[in-house]
Amino acid sequence: MKTQVAIIGGGPAGLLLSQLLCKAGIDTVVLERQSRAHVLSRIRAGVLERGMLDLLAQAGIADRARAEGIPHDGTVLSYGAQEVRIDFKAHVDTPVTVYGQTEVTKDLYDSADANGTQVIHGVSDVVLHDLDSNTPSVTYQLDGASHRLTCDFIAGCDGFHGVSRQAIPADKRRIFEKVYPFGWLGVLSRTPPVHDELIYANSERGFALCSMRNTSLSRYYIQCRQDDHVDNWSDAAFWDELRRRIPPQHAEALVTGPSIEKSIAPLRSFVCEPMRYGRLFLCGDAAHIVPPTGAKGLNTAASDVHYLNQALRSWYADGAEAGLERYSEQALARVWKVERFSWWMTSLLHRFPDQSEFDLRMQQAELAALAATPEAQAVLARNYVGLPY
Repeated sequence: MKTQVAIIGGGPAGLLLSQLLCKAGIDTVVLERQSRAHVLSRIRAGVLERGMLDLLAQAGIADRARAEGIPHDGTVLSYGAQEVRIDFKAHVDTPVTVYGQTEVTKDLYDSADANGTQVIHGVSDVVLHDLDSNTPSVTYQLDGASHRLTCDFIAGCDGFHGVSRQAIPADKRRIFEKVYPFGWLGVLSRTPPVHDELIYANSERGFALCSMRNTSLSRYYIQCRQDDHVDNWSDAAFWDELRRRIPPQHAEALVTGPSIEKSIAPLRSFVCEPMRYGRLFLCGDAAHIVPPTGAKGLNTAASDVHYLNQALRSWYADGAEAGLERYSEQALARVWKVERFSWWMTSLLHRFPDQSEFDLRMQQAELAALAATPEAQAVLARNYVGLPY
């Protein structure tokens, strides 16, 4: 089998790239290890930057996100009972949109079905070949049979644990990583959100986040031990702990209910350089991870897709190689800015095991300075709503 661009990974990054390339008449095949049902069952981010919405519009699939998504003109940071609201509209005149990643993926699958995009699920033993040649290929197993897909380019959109990054020789890649000494325990519940905007809470008991998917579906998180397990947390214990970490007026308004999903996510900052090796281009979590503080994971994958889509379109339109040559440099320049913002938000809002009294006072002082300094609020707003591509 042959295609122009082989895409490894059928999550939102791989599907979005395939649909954007489809609009330009560029043929793709998407290879995904998991079933479609499994991909659609993943509970992930729910805050979309304007750039992500623009890319969905370019792919012709933004209508539902714009109709059902909830625009947010600000967010709230708290320390104990004190709050500071970051007004996106006042500082940058740009909202974010709350619309779950699962819904984005559904829309992308519907588009792939309508366009006849070949998405092959259940592949295993994926191996990338001849990446430094003009004729790379991908071999894989499917239903007990061996297959080879030849192509012009390979896009590695298969996440942190995928095979694409590992296909780059170890002496050709450099890894930068910070693993945080805690995780996030997340609960999804069919309850109204406690507030109409997200609340990021720094408390003496640890971090908490009040988020949402829509007006009747809420997503809440609390900082937990790195080695914790969901079995240690009943619903009642989770709700009690959440109340202790958010400002009293919100704790009193919190509506609780049975969890419909509960999971613990580790936190890390991770970057692989470069994001290109020969005819292989890494996108999204295959190349970089950010802690979820600030909602940048999916949105940063989208910026990679933007750069790679533009580069491939130029190459197929007129043979221009400049975009391909600059892809890694362009993508990484934005990635590191996002890494800095996510690291800063995480450092500001969480409790660390080795924090001294001085460190805690610095967190308080930083939040106080943020509350008193419109210029600092504008910097936070600019990063939160999304840096330009």
